[in-house]
Amino acid sequence: MKIDGGAVRMGMVIEWQDKLWLVVKHEIRTPGNLRSFNQVELKDLKTGNKNNPRFASDEKIERVSLEQRQCNFLFADGEELNFMDNESYEQFTLSKELIGPAVAFLQDGMTVQVETYEGKPISVAMPGKVTMKIVEADPVVKGQTASSSYKPAILENGVRVMVPPFIPSGETIVVDTNTLEYIERAKAS
Repeated sequence: MKIDGGAVRMGMVIEWQDKLWLVVKHEIRTPGNLRSFNQVELKDLKTGNKNNPRFASDEKIERVSLEQRQCNFLFADGEELNFMDNESYEQFTLSKELIGPAVAFLQDGMTVQVETYEGKPISVAMPGKVTMKIVEADPVVKGQTASSSYKPAILENGVRVMVPPFIPSGETIVVDTNTLEYIERAKAS
C-alpha cells in the first residue's frame, strides 16, 4: 500500500530502496520558507544498518503490510528467545536484539505480539506495561511526599528505574516497557 512521505510514522515497516526498513524515529520539519519534509531514521530489518532519509510530503512510499500473531514467550537460551504461536503451536526462536532493552521484562508464559512478513518474524511488540517488584531501593524518609525528585530502585529483573521517594523496597510497581519508567504502584489483588 502506497502512502505519502509525510504520513510515515514511528513503528511502521516500509519498503525503500528494495529493502525492508523499520521506522525508528520521525520528525516533520519546515525549514524557513522551504516546503516541509519528513526526516526519518530507518533501521534495515536484515542487517540492522541505519539510514536517515528525508521524504517529501508528496513522495509515495510503500508501506509493508504485516501479519500479527499472538505468541507466548517460553524461555531464553543464551542470545536466543523461544516463542510459541498461540494458534498453530509452532515454536520458533528470535534474537534478543530484535526486542531491544525491553527484553529484560520478558517473563515465562508472557503473551506478546509478533509481526511477520512473508512468514518470517521481524518484530516483537511487548505489552505496554508490566508489574515488577522492587528488590533494592533507598529507605523511605518519614514525611517525604511525591515531589519532582526521584530515587533509583532495582527491579527483580535487574533493571534500574527511577521511582518517587515514598516507594519502599519490596513494593510492586507498574513499569512502562518502552521508556523503562515508573508509572504507578501496582494495585493489590
